[in-house]
Amino acid sequence: MNVQMTCPNCESSIEVVPNTEATKAQCDICKHVLNVNFDDNHMNGVLKDCPCCKRKDFYSQKDFNRKIGVMLFIIAAIASIWTYGISFIVLYVFDFLLFRKLGLIAICYKCQTIFRKVTNIKDIPGYNHEMNDRIVYADHDFKGVPLEH
Repeated sequence: MNVQMTCPNCESSIEVVPNTEATKAQCDICKHVLNVNFDDNHMNGVLKDCPCCKRKDFYSQKDFNRKIGVMLFIIAAIASIWTYGISFIVLYVFDFLLFRKLGLIAICYKCQTIFRKVTNIKDIPGYNHEMNDRIVYADHDFKGVPLEH
C-alpha cells in the first residue's frame, strides 16, 4: 500500500510507505510533522482505518487527477469552436479509454489521505455526498458503515 497525505500547513503532498515502526511523517517543504500509526493491516495492504486520523470512512474512485480532467475539458471546449464539436467526441473516447485503464484508489473522507494498492478496494464504496457533508461539516463518525437510504 502507498499512502499520500496532505500537509495541513502548506498543503503539499507527503508520500509514506507503511512501516509499523514509523510514528511520524514530515513534510519536505515546511517540515511540519504529522502523527501516523500503521498496523499489520496497512502492511498487508488492507485498509480498515486511516493511519492519520483513525477514521474508518473511505470512498473509492479512479486514480486520475481532477485538475487535468478539467483542463482537458476546457481545451476541448475551446477547440470545439473550430472543430464543430468533434473535439468533445475525441475527449469522450480518450476518457473512455482512460476509465478502462486506470485503477481504483481509496480516499479518507476526513483527512483526504489517498491510498493506492489497497487489497480490499472492492469492499470500499464510491463517493457519497451526504456522508462527505456530515463528516466534513458536522464531524460525524460513521465508523466505516456506509450510509444507505
